Amino acid sequence: MAASSERAPAGGRPGSAPRAATLLRVVFGLIMFSHGLPKLMGTSHGSMADPMAASVKLIDSVLHLPAAPLLGLLVALLEGVGGLMLAAGLLTRPVALLMALQMVAISYILGPTWPWIDRGIEYPVLMLFTALFFAAQGGGMWSLDGKLMLMRRR
Repeated sequence: MAASSERAPAGGRPGSAPRAATLLRVVFGLIMFSHGLPKLMGTSHGSMADPMAASVKLIDSVLHLPAAPLLGLLVALLEGVGGLMLAAGLLTRPVALLMALQMVAISYILGPTWPWIDRGIEYPVLMLFTALFFAAQGGGMWSLDGKLMLMRRR
């Protein structure tokens, strides 16, 4: 067993859970970044010619929220900048919580039809629970949050 007090998960190696969580956090952050960057750059993304306009349209016509263009920009910043912050593990809990709220909104938008193909709801639901995991757990020891915590203790 490893020198640390951490116990091995059933069938796993000691210390593998923090490494797996770190890998999941980095990949999740980069995926979110890949959705925000086209909105911020004004470029196409997959089948969406203008992902920023699509986001603003959903915010306005489905969620009926005021200031849809401003909220669209905040979504793009959350995905783009927040995705990089999450990948680095900086302010992991608040960024992940905001991403979870975004995924709740996306799930609500898709919810009435619960589509499973062509932009299905399973993706935002999975992302919602991934975000909730990091909102609860934090960035872990291999994150900027973890490094900052160590520096504060010294």
